[in-house]
Amino acid sequence: MKRITVIMAILAVCFGSCSENSESKRIEVAVRTLISQYPQATLQDVYKSFYQERFGPGHMIPNIENARNYLMNEMAQASENSGAYYELTGSEGKYIRIYLNAVSDGKISAEKLLDAFVESANHVKPRPDKWVDQWANIVKVIEEKQIPVSSSENLKQLLKECSEQEEAVHHSETYEQAYQPHYRIVERNIFEKNLKGLLE
Repeated sequence: MKRITVIMAILAVCFGSCSENSESKRIEVAVRTLISQYPQATLQDVYKSFYQERFGPGHMIPNIENARNYLMNEMAQASENSGAYYELTGSEGKYIRIYLNAVSDGKISAEKLLDAFVESANHVKPRPDKWVDQWANIVKVIEEKQIPVSSSENLKQLLKECSEQEEAVHHSETYEQAYQPHYRIVERNIFEKNLKGLLE
């Protein structure tokens, strides 16, 4: 849990002390933290993290029974993961990634994770700003602060087009190969109420 403690401490300091252009500072801290923890991450993985924070898990749940079957299939295929049980998304931590090793290690049941995952889909609240504008600002911060995120002009254009349509993306191939991520997204209040105490 050391990694999570460090990340949350960094964000807490930023939330408490950044008064001028605090949004840009939070974005910078979040992106630098992501690429520090996951050196193989690309701009596509940054997009995914911030997209998950904004839209939560709703786009991934066609129905509860399908979600249950998909979770069980993924549990059977997931490789051993000795990393953290959870981590924040985006720059505000409105949603939390719960890794499936929390289930395989017996910290929480698959059904409890599924319940939190499905409940979280109903907690997504619309925002007045547009995702395309939010993503453009994230890219602007990365470029202005010269954060070394792996990308290309083709990828930038693809992600711009995805943001215009509010489309989700998969993790990049390099990220998938390096980290084999298997997790579910849970809204922060639901996480803190129902799961956090079991994972620490």
